[in-house]
Amino acid sequence: MSGHNKWSTIKRKKGANDAKRSKMFSKIIKEIRIAVKESGSDPESNPRLRLAISNAKGASMPKDNIARAINAGKDKDAADFSETTYEGYLPNGIAVFIECTTDNLQRTVSNIRAIFNKYGGNLGTNGSLSFLFERKGIFSIPQEGLDEEEFELEMIDAGAEDISAEGGFFSITTAMEDFGAMMKKLEQLNIEPESAELQRIPNDTIKLDNESAQKILKIIELFEEDDDVQNVFHNLEITEEMMADM
Repeated sequence: MSGHNKWSTIKRKKGANDAKRSKMFSKIIKEIRIAVKESGSDPESNPRLRLAISNAKGASMPKDNIARAINAGKDKDAADFSETTYEGYLPNGIAVFIECTTDNLQRTVSNIRAIFNKYGGNLGTNGSLSFLFERKGIFSIPQEGLDEEEFELEMIDAGAEDISAEGGFFSITTAMEDFGAMMKKLEQLNIEPESAELQRIPNDTIKLDNESAQKILKIIELFEEDDDVQNVFHNLEITEEMMADM
């Protein structure tokens, strides 16, 4: 199983927990609000909003929550969110790339720096680790009801670089520039992905012993639990032993 596919499986496991599900909803609501602020509340003319709504449905977010998030995005008096990223190293040379959406940059950087400092990491300058990661489109699609061979041919035609299957889901990888084409293909096929997002995939991974790796994952989880953090990407190799311990 590829590294990003393993991480998708981990995220799915985490999402089963009520607290994690609430956090997932919070992230999607922010994405919907930003999309509306940027390009309006009509999903047909706003691809970013259309994608956010698709991810909301994939996460089983109630329609009322989606509607409230869209309305909040239209409210001129609502808090403005900005997007920012942070890069740094954790112990054992593990690189992390953190994407945030916040209404208070000072609070966010303070919280992120505190976690790095407390657990022996180093917050770097923006752009310092970008060479370690490549942005890819990652789609998670339920296998149920799909003819595997026919589906894979359609995905390859739409620009899929990699297709794998695990735990009842297809994981599709595309180049960043093919992300939109893949979304259009799925819409044409009336296929609703569980999630579709641009992820930062490490060019190389670092393998640690299980104890050290679990400590790194706990730090990553602390980042993820911060309300301003949307995504955390890293170059730690996820092993089968680590998966079993989660």
